[in-house]
Amino acid sequence: MASILIIDDEKSIRKTLSEILSYEGYKVEEAADGAEGFKLFKDKQYDAVLCDIKMPKMDGLEFLEKAREINTDVPIIMVSGHGNIDTAVEAVKKGAYDYISKPPDLNRLLITLRNAMDKTNLVTETKTLRRKVNKTQEMIGTSAPILKIKETIEKVAPTDARVLVTGENGVGKELVARWLHELSNRASGPIVEVNCAAIPSELIESELFGHEKGSFTSAVKQRIGKFEQANGGTLFLDEIGDMSLSAQAKVLRALQEGKITRVGGDKEISVDVRVVAATNKDLLKEVEDKNFRLDLYHRLSVILIHVPSLNDRREDIPALVEHFLDSACQEYGMARKSIDKEAMKALQQHNWSGNIRELGNVVARLVILSGKTITPEDVFDYVLPARDKKKVNA
Repeated sequence: MASILIIDDEKSIRKTLSEILSYEGYKVEEAADGAEGFKLFKDKQYDAVLCDIKMPKMDGLEFLEKAREINTDVPIIMVSGHGNIDTAVEAVKKGAYDYISKPPDLNRLLITLRNAMDKTNLVTETKTLRRKVNKTQEMIGTSAPILKIKETIEKVAPTDARVLVTGENGVGKELVARWLHELSNRASGPIVEVNCAAIPSELIESELFGHEKGSFTSAVKQRIGKFEQANGGTLFLDEIGDMSLSAQAKVLRALQEGKITRVGGDKEISVDVRVVAATNKDLLKEVEDKNFRLDLYHRLSVILIHVPSLNDRREDIPALVEHFLDSACQEYGMARKSIDKEAMKALQQHNWSGNIRELGNVVARLVILSGKTITPEDVFDYVLPARDKKKVNA
């Protein structure tokens, strides 16, 4: 249900507009002057605003200017009985979506509102599409480990050397793989991702190498595997430490010979693929425990890149928080929020067991649940686990 804010010092006008818009299915809130309306606008999210021009405390044009400073996406429709052409032109120049004279023609008002909603939806869809197109995010941070990783990527990416990326869950191993692809000579080709931990061991070979029709009970048609899909590009094998030994043997052969054979087939298919692998496990320990092939380890680890945990690069947290603040506010259509210095300090001191993935989720939570400025109290209420709160209160 779309939410509309009505700002007008005439109670009868507010009541009439509120009744009409409520009947049309809108959720309506009212403010009796510009100052009250601006406070609501700062603290809440609206799909459109109907604003009078002549009001006490803060007039409509001043409200318009201040509102545009914190959110340019919400359409603001000016409604006034004291206006003229010059006032209408000034309002539109300052960012008003439209200008309607009092008493408003209800049909025109409803059509204008509907068009404003369509514009808001288009803006939201455009931002979503841009995020999808620009899927590879920048690598944020100026700590020594991150600068070293960026330097290594720049050196290694133009080559076809295989890379093994290690690090805990949530540190950004996929981002490293994507930048290796983006800066490589294969950037115009595909990057195909396989989460080896998410695929049952009995299906991993079919997933990687494909299968022929009738090769097993459910193989009702031929399937092209990930190696073939990534031909000319990059194959990212995430969580490779969870791959079965039989699949490891076939991957080793594919890397050695540049050829694969589909499950149930006998034809060798040449593939030109650069493999980047990632794991949160100690693969040499897995080799000792006979869970991972030593020869495959050596094939994959021509270049080793270790991504540190967030707890080992706390100096990067402020930049990451600001990045996630921007992303979350855009995603949820909210005005940009700021964060108190003490709140930022509290986030830097937090134990980030889930690393950057956890930090992103926490910032999104704070954006949704906090006021305009994120405070230390917000961090205490929405970030600290219950056991840590007990320690603080003890």
